[in-house]
Amino acid sequence: MADDRPLAVRARGWGWRHASRLAWAVRDVSFDIAPGERVLLLGASGSGKSTLLHGLAGVLGGDDDGESEGELLIEGVPSTAARGRAGLVLQDPDSQVILARVGDDVAFGCENLGVPRAEIWSRVDAALDAVGLDVPRERPTKALSGGQKQRLALAGALAMRPGLVLLDEPTANLDPDGVAEVRSAVASMLEAHDATLVVVEHRVDVWLPLVTRVIVLGAGGVIADGHPDAVLRDRGEELAADGVWVPGIPPRHPAPPMSREGAPLLQARDLAVERVRNHPVAHAIDVTVRAGSALAVTGPNGAGKSTLGLTLAGLIAPASGDLTASERLADGAGSQPIRWSSRQLLTRVGTVFQDPEHQLLSRTVADELAVGPRALGLGEAEIRHRIDELLERLRLSALAEANPYTLSGGEKRRLTVAAALATAPRVLVLDEPTFGQDARTWAELVALLARLRDEGSAIITITHDREVVRALYADEYRMPRPEAMS
Repeated sequence: MADDRPLAVRARGWGWRHASRLAWAVRDVSFDIAPGERVLLLGASGSGKSTLLHGLAGVLGGDDDGESEGELLIEGVPSTAARGRAGLVLQDPDSQVILARVGDDVAFGCENLGVPRAEIWSRVDAALDAVGLDVPRERPTKALSGGQKQRLALAGALAMRPGLVLLDEPTANLDPDGVAEVRSAVASMLEAHDATLVVVEHRVDVWLPLVTRVIVLGAGGVIADGHPDAVLRDRGEELAADGVWVPGIPPRHPAPPMSREGAPLLQARDLAVERVRNHPVAHAIDVTVRAGSALAVTGPNGAGKSTLGLTLAGLIAPASGDLTASERLADGAGSQPIRWSSRQLLTRVGTVFQDPEHQLLSRTVADELAVGPRALGLGEAEIRHRIDELLERLRLSALAEANPYTLSGGEKRRLTVAAALATAPRVLVLDEPTFGQDARTWAELVALLARLRDEGSAIITITHDREVVRALYADEYRMPRPEAMS
């Protein structure tokens, strides 16, 4: 059999449990996927979708990392013995870029597989062409947009000629143009190279034109399986109630704000922001952050949204212009947030980074929530009260003693939101707070943010999620495309 033929997949009672966890991440999964099928894998947050994809890719680890049960086979061979036959593309574009130049990055997987050097560059060129990434091989990878980086990751997987392509929320942090780019790139890739496809994605409607089958994971393993139209028509209401995003059944939105916006807490005037000194990524920014309001920072990938969020949060110094905190927010700490100590920031501005793992510090979920309150010197009884309330509000109670790194992407996101809330900050800055959430946890998280807004906090959300903007009745500051800045 040629290495690049589409592969068959079989699961029989398969499950995986992380070494530090009592509960199984996924269990009792059984299905057969025929060569060349295109499958959309759905399920509520924490149902084990990403774990299953990592199992198929053979990258879950050995006995020290956890235990498995049942069978997970690729062409009749255990997936752990078939590494290199599956290409896995993750949700975070930046985490997949390895080398400094586009061509070298695409070639990396081929080199690891021992592909003859004379063949590698023809594969690289063919893969770049197949995914529509029309840039020179010498282009620096750091110069690519988010959508281009996902195309790059797809090209790297395609160059290895895998018979099984696994996509784990590949459009999670992309703007609408980037989402369209990646879906188009996947379609082009499959036209150029026939492969079996399994994609995990909450944006169901994006992938329906491309997939031929839907498999839904739940507490009892596979809870629905069939043609997309049939599954979503016959089981749509039930699946939506369990948290699956079903087209035409939107999640519940919170009520409009209970009162008018309050006094200004932060004011930016002619602000420029930068990550690298003397290289501003956005400028001429004028925004006001008010108590009891929500501000949505929107715009394309690469426009500087996250950099603006970190600047407003007092974590990055302004490149130029003014960022001033009101006396109500500063409370004696001075008007320049960048000059506040980490302890002063705790009760004034809380920050939730785009990548949850960038702010995980502790060995258990409960300990993670205690970090901020302990830094404030609160008593153990008050700390326990805050932890228990947040665990309950964000559906994390069953995971209190779990290692944060073993949580699903959606669970990690809720944990970092909870950790920011544990110190009761007056301003909360959240970078893509709803990525990885199922419909139920999305609604609960948005309702929590609306409640904080109504209690007088200021919410700043950096987002591509238009539903969040509408649900929070947020004022919108849209940042221009980088090339549009003068």
